[in-house]
Order: sequence, then structure tokens, then C-alpha cells
Amino acid sequence: MEVDFGALVENARTVARVSGAPLLPVIKADAYGLGAVGAAKALESLDPWGYAVATVEEGAELRAAGIRRRLLVFAPAQIASFPEFERHRLTPVFDHLPALREWRARGDGAFHLEVDTGMSRTGVRPEELGAWRALLDTPSFEGCFTQFHSAHKDLGATATQWERLAEAVRSFARRPLVVHAANSAGALRGTSFAGDAVRPGLFLYGGAPGAGLPEGKPVARVQARVLSVRRIAAGDSVSYGATWHAPRATTIATLGIGYADGVRRSIVRAGEAHVLLNGARAPYAGTVTMDLTMIDVGEAPVERGDVATVLGAAAGEVITLAQVAAWSQESQYVILTGLGPRLARVPV
Repeated sequence: MEVDFGALVENARTVARVSGAPLLPVIKADAYGLGAVGAAKALESLDPWGYAVATVEEGAELRAAGIRRRLLVFAPAQIASFPEFERHRLTPVFDHLPALREWRARGDGAFHLEVDTGMSRTGVRPEELGAWRALLDTPSFEGCFTQFHSAHKDLGATATQWERLAEAVRSFARRPLVVHAANSAGALRGTSFAGDAVRPGLFLYGGAPGAGLPEGKPVARVQARVLSVRRIAAGDSVSYGATWHAPRATTIATLGIGYADGVRRSIVRAGEAHVLLNGARAPYAGTVTMDLTMIDVGEAPVERGDVATVLGAAAGEVITLAQVAAWSQESQYVILTGLGPRLARVPV
């Protein structure tokens, strides 16, 4: 897998320009599978406000790589992890009152509060904030945020969530330095939900965050070599279960990539799903296996060692992340984070 960090930076520039707000890029899950350290180092050129990760371990990896900027850990902070937060200079998020009390008792380390405005996953419900307000009256209360659940499709629901967050902030004795909520879809809608910082994720990595919104420039290109070539007759079956039969005499090329590497088995059910090989489209043929994937080359010339593109650009054509997700009947997030560790991440 080739990772174009230049395209990632261009996508981040687009978000900053449209939203008019400082960036808090989301580089959790190893930057959606593309390499968190490489992504952070590339994004440093844009002077982001900080980076968002999901776990203490992800933050520690970035610190070990020399990233000195703020690192906000989105998973609700657990008391047992406080020594690691302090050791790696990570910023915790709270939605459990006893945990915040313990954090405050340890010193004046910065923290953020998540308000649950409708996701019902993590965060403090607005009606429960009364018990929190005394602990929030401190300069250490650096940030307050919420998670949008439908910014990609429902502006009304998003506006309601934003107002709930604003109401919560107005109720505090001290306004935190940074109020933030906008994911890629929210940030690309302009300044309406930008707040003090925006948290782009999917768009940075080449995703399409919602109908009517721009699609990120492709960042990942996944390629696989042809390992085997065979000629089969009309009616011959291909792969497990013999669910696919050649409609005509054709050539089958076997690629050295499979579902262990992130190629979804469901992709074969989409009739238009294809790879790019030698300047032409080649459809999938038969069930994707753990290590190998078969494609129907037809009469086109193909040899062992040829390189097929499964995701990304080749010979002037692009297979986008959104296309692969649609063919696979999966979300774009699942496609990216499901790209397996056997795929070497090669920065370009």
C-alpha cells in the first residue's frame, strides 16, 4: 500500500480553508490504518492545534516518534491509566465524575469534557452536568466537545446537537479554551459547526464524508502482484463453493492479496467491482480467499508479476475509497481500518 502523505496534507488544507478553524486531526487507529506517525509528521507543516487519538497506547507511540503537540485521548479516561497520561503528557477526556475528581486531586493537568448530545455512547448527559460544574471551574478545563452522529446526512439533527453543546458551555462558570464538535462532514459545511477547532478524519484519508460534500484526494493505493495465470473454458468454476462460473472461455489471473489483507468477500457480489490491470478494468471472479483473489482478465494480455490496483489510481483511472465501500456493502471507515498488516505501508 502506497500512502500519499502529500494528498493527506492537501485534504487537511481544504478542511482548514472551508471551516476557517484550527485543525485537530483524528489519527486514531493508526491514522485509519495508513500510519499515524507518518500522518502526524506530514500534518506538522500545517501547525495543527493538536492530534486526536483513541487510546493511551496510540498517544505513547506518537510521543516516542517525537510528536510534541497536544495529544487528546478520546476514550474516557480510566484512573488506572493516569500515570501513563502523565508520563507521556497526554490530555484525558472525562465522562465519569469520580475519575475527574481523582485527576484534579493529582494536580493541574489539562483535560477535556465530553457532553453527550445524542450519540448515547460516551460523554456526560446535559441534565447531569450540575454535579460537575464545581470541578470545571479551573484553568485546567481546557476543552469541551461532543460527537456528531449524523453530520453526513442530517443538518437539522446536527444543529440540535451543536446547540445542546453550546447550552452546556454557557452553563459553566468558566468557558473552556476550545469547544469542538465538527468531524469531516461537519467541518466541510463551513463555519456553522466549526467552533474553536475541527476534527477531520475520513476526508483526510481520501474518503467521501457525505452527499453533496467534496471527496478527499486519494491517499492510499493498494496494489497486488499477479502470482498465477490460467486459461479456463466456458462453464469452469472459480474458487471455493464453485459459486462463479466462466460465462465464456477466459483468462483468470490470481492476485497475491485476500481478505486477510482487507479485500472484502462481499465485493464479488457487486457486478461492477473491478481492479485496474495493465490499463484496463478486470472484474472479480469467484470468492475472495484469505490470501488470494481471482480476477477475470478476458482476452487481455497478462503475465505473472504484473501489478493490479485494488484501491487508488492507475493509468489515469481511480478506484475511490467510496467505490470500494459501496461495492463491499461496508462503510469507508471499515475498508480503511481493515487493510491488513501484511500490506507494507510505503510513503510516497
